[in-house]
Amino acid sequence: MPLNRRKFLSSAAALSGALMTPFEQIFAEQPSFKIPADFTVKILATNWGFNGTIDEYCARVKQDGYDGIEIWWPGDKKAEDELFAALRKYQLELGFLCAGSDAKYEVHFKQFKEMVTAAATQQIQRPLYINCHSGRDYFPFEQSKTFIDLTQQLSKDNGVIICHETHRSRILFAAHVARQFVEKIPDLRVTFDVSHWCNVHESLLHDQDETVQMVLTRVDHIHARIGHPEGPQVNDPRAPEWEAPLKRHLEWWDKVVENKIKSGAKRLTILTEFGPPDYMPTLAYTRQALADQWNINVFMKDLLRKRYAPK
Repeated sequence: MPLNRRKFLSSAAALSGALMTPFEQIFAEQPSFKIPADFTVKILATNWGFNGTIDEYCARVKQDGYDGIEIWWPGDKKAEDELFAALRKYQLELGFLCAGSDAKYEVHFKQFKEMVTAAATQQIQRPLYINCHSGRDYFPFEQSKTFIDLTQQLSKDNGVIICHETHRSRILFAAHVARQFVEKIPDLRVTFDVSHWCNVHESLLHDQDETVQMVLTRVDHIHARIGHPEGPQVNDPRAPEWEAPLKRHLEWWDKVVENKIKSGAKRLTILTEFGPPDYMPTLAYTRQALADQWNINVFMKDLLRKRYAPK
């Protein structure tokens, strides 16, 4: 008896799914919610670990299909001119990184204020956002709050999104600490790099889900790196042993996208931020990287672009 066409197609699809690797299955997955046609995810590249000129970097970013770059605010006029010339040449958008570095609060805050003010008020090319490595993890709450107060005023005055990153050694270094800021500062906006928290808490945060969900409502920008309980970066997210951390991060990022859509937002920015050695694990003695950093970031770009494409 001939096989019913519908049963044949169903059987073929099931067989195809069974033959797919876990990596291929994850790549093919879509969120459970609808992505509207007018919702845009802009994906940016990091220059962390890139050893060429700014022009060479921007050329490769454009060639590999990114929307733009995230880069530290330049420290001098020559670097500014070279950066904005390359952005114009390759028609790329950008986000800025800003921070202070001194161990003492007063000096650190002054450094931070000068950098973030310059980035927010420059008139050459409007950034998609400014991402802040804010303060130090040992600054008390009232000192830490001054970084957020400053950026909130700058954001209002200049119409620029300014976010504070969930980064080790900075003021939002741990989930339970970030929760205190979220509860006390209604307008706090966050860059969500949860890979740091996986490392800090030595877990995939199943025991702090309420806190993480609270923070997810404040996210305007994502750093897409896959962390795990023993470190902030898996060696290669395509490897089957990292399937659980990859899926967990995608759950969090899906929720950010869903929250954005429900709020009426039309855009989300994501940076692919797998780093070079020593963030990238290496072989002993040679410090040879265990995987290709650039290719991993391009993989992440393609995965996220496919996952969050309008349906």
